[in-house]
Amino acid sequence: MRASRLVSLLCLLQVREVMTGPELARELEVSERTVARDVLALAAAGVPVYAERGRAGGYRLLGGYRAKLTGLHQAEAEALFLAGVPGPACDMGLGEAVAAARLKASAALAPPFRDAPQRVAQRFHLDAPRWFREAETPAVLPELSRAVWRDHKVVAQYRRGDREVRRELQPYGLVLKAGVWYLAARYGQRFLTYRVDRFRQVEISDEAFARDEAFDLPTFWEAKADEFARCLLTERVGIRISPAGLRKLRATTEGTAVREAEAAASGPDAQGWVTTTLPVESLDVAYDQILRLGPEAEVLDPPGLRHRLAHAATRLAGLYSDG
Repeated sequence: MRASRLVSLLCLLQVREVMTGPELARELEVSERTVARDVLALAAAGVPVYAERGRAGGYRLLGGYRAKLTGLHQAEAEALFLAGVPGPACDMGLGEAVAAARLKASAALAPPFRDAPQRVAQRFHLDAPRWFREAETPAVLPELSRAVWRDHKVVAQYRRGDREVRRELQPYGLVLKAGVWYLAARYGQRFLTYRVDRFRQVEISDEAFARDEAFDLPTFWEAKADEFARCLLTERVGIRISPAGLRKLRATTEGTAVREAEAAASGPDAQGWVTTTLPVESLDVAYDQILRLGPEAEVLDPPGLRHRLAHAATRLAGLYSDG
């Protein structure tokens, strides 16, 4: 375990050049005292690592020092190929580059591990699109991908509602969500998201842009996705729901709505049912969602939705009555 940690510490210093004790401790998930002991162990083994004091100080390697860390064990070799997503990479125009990189990585592995690509491909597969949906690759995706890699501005025609708008964007990153591609881009002073299939035309500018180093794509996407989900949930429905109904709700309803409903739930009654408020997009959507729960949920309000579901229940009872 310690040997693996020492290698990780050395890799971190090679990649980032200088890191403080607290930074290394967070990355390696150990204490600062353990980091100090590991640095001493590397120095004793002949690695030219030293500490600099002061505000800009930290641990660093002697200038120009590089260690050749080529030994991958089996789990690491297989994880390397598991990290690839060849389908989306091909959509972005990177299919040949990915194939070449995988081939070179395979050739560099020790003979016992060279079957890693085949082992992984036989065991894991990424199928990004949702069920019952034709996966279509937007025509402008390769152009946007090149702009993202090169940090070049793009001039784009974007369909917004029933009209097209022209935008000069700084493309920061691409996200694939349930088979749909999104672009995270800076427009003016704001970071926004755009559906790639709504771009009608994209031209890569000769002008590069300076990336905001504080921008983190996963964090940005998580916040935007949550904000988008919340802005859709404009109505509230009061319900009583059984434990079985809650389990069904988690499987059929958007996660943000379920989390809010669970947080607002009262303590269970004698039958184990809870009373809560369910956020929904509209009362029509709520009607469909509650119908799926069958007898495991009861709408308390609004009255109009309760009457509508009561009418549906009466019709169902008539369909299934023996008479």
